[in-house]
Amino acid sequence: MASPRASASTLHDLVSGDGLPAPESLPRWLAPLPTWLENVGLRFAWVVVAINLLGTAFGFWYYGFHPLPLSDPLVTWQFAAEPVAMWPFVPDSPMATLFIALAFASWKLGRTNEYLAALAFFGCWKLGLWTPYVLTVFADAFLETTWLPLYVFLFVSHLAMVVQAFVLHRIADFPIRAVAVALAWYGLNDVVDYFVPIVGDPHHTSLPLADATVVGIGGGTTVLQLAAAGAVVLTFVATFFALATRAKKLELLAGAD
Repeated sequence: MASPRASASTLHDLVSGDGLPAPESLPRWLAPLPTWLENVGLRFAWVVVAINLLGTAFGFWYYGFHPLPLSDPLVTWQFAAEPVAMWPFVPDSPMATLFIALAFASWKLGRTNEYLAALAFFGCWKLGLWTPYVLTVFADAFLETTWLPLYVFLFVSHLAMVVQAFVLHRIADFPIRAVAVALAWYGLNDVVDYFVPIVGDPHHTSLPLADATVVGIGGGTTVLQLAAAGAVVLTFVATFFALATRAKKLELLAGAD
């Protein structure tokens, strides 16, 4: 009689004694979280979903969708400054938290969606690191315009997105087609955010003094260019991590047969 490990079609089909997807022997650089922390995230997945949906709602509010307070225009700040056709490219972090909320929800409902998982991994990895990156590199400029508790909240909450991203390997296998969709979406985001806006101006998150030259970096590099470089590098690294996870999972599955 075949063992559960040998008969499973994917590694995340394997179930441990507590009903959670079984831990995998991935290298630490692909799965840096301790197993107990992964298990906490999976065991309380509906709580994680709710927190991410709240984060999504706050993110849309932050970018200018203001149903509350009633004294505000419904659409303001960056949403109001962008053509409606390009609104999907504006709230990058809120979209990432929406993707991961939907990814965990679909898993809990027994309908794991590889496309949502890949989009969630790319988004939470990329935006979870890009935002602290620009908040650190341009800290002086941000702190002139951002309330300190909000600055700290943005920094910490985005790092928490990275932690969530490294739980996804337990519920998904990152097939090539799903990684391709995620790369296409976030690659297109990089293009319209920084290089070819298609409609209107570049649609990147509002940056203080975006056209200012960064002191200490040669060649007249601007704030926008430095932010763009970080975004592009993180998209490449997300692609590598997703494909490397896929490759290692296939190696483990082959060894289990």
